[in-house]
Amino acid sequence: MHAELQLDNQVCFRLYTASRLVIQAYAPMFNRLGITYPQYLVLMVLWEKDGQPVNDIAHRLMLETNTVTPLLQRMEKQGILERKRGEQDKRQQIVSLTEKGKALEQEAFDTIPEGMGKRLLDPCPLHMEDYKQLAAELDDIINTLK
Repeated sequence: MHAELQLDNQVCFRLYTASRLVIQAYAPMFNRLGITYPQYLVLMVLWEKDGQPVNDIAHRLMLETNTVTPLLQRMEKQGILERKRGEQDKRQQIVSLTEKGKALEQEAFDTIPEGMGKRLLDPCPLHMEDYKQLAAELDDIINTLK
């Protein structure tokens, strides 16, 4: 067997597993908020800057618009956001938070940072600075691959 093809030698497997387990750790908090992880990502983009075109949201999340659109439709049905035609360009759809979507920011802030901090820092020998360094290294990988 080729060493390059052994599971234990695969960085991609570790990234996939870490991602899956981190999202799984978020799940109880998202359930309390009534959202999913992808919806949380959209919300974070809109909390940073409300009233964005679908294309900008998709670009920020490094996804295709045909992946983001069904997600936005579900969020609109939940009353979290609304989509309207652009005033200058009628082909654009502008996505804005509803009052419910805006209120979720405070609920998320009250729940998620502390909850994830406990999950990631208490039982683990890593410190917040280690996670910041890891994030920078992951950014390098992302920027290389995109």
